[in-house]
Amino acid sequence: MGEGMISFEDFSKVDIRIGTIVEVNDFPKALKPAYQLLIDFGALGVKKSSAQLTALYSSEDLLQKQVMAVVNFKPKQIANFTSECLILGIQDGEEVVLLQTPEKVNNGAKVS
Repeated sequence: MGEGMISFEDFSKVDIRIGTIVEVNDFPKALKPAYQLLIDFGALGVKKSSAQLTALYSSEDLLQKQVMAVVNFKPKQIANFTSECLILGIQDGEEVVLLQTPEKVNNGAKVS
């Protein structure tokens, strides 16, 4: 296997789920502009995430939007906030574009 390559077994450890953003708050203590989000993952519950999405998305744009997130990371302390999942997006220059489903799906649905 080449450098940086992972096995299927490595990938299968990553738990990517669909959730709906149910609360958006400004995050003035973050080093880079960000929001504090609460995301509903259905049976998995509501998880917190910090996301640097302020360049392309207003808080109104994000509310009730379904997103993809890695839900099995260890919590990460960011300033005075604990992030419990990682929202997935595409880095396009300085901006992050969210990965989303084209259709509404059940919260907690697993990406495979």
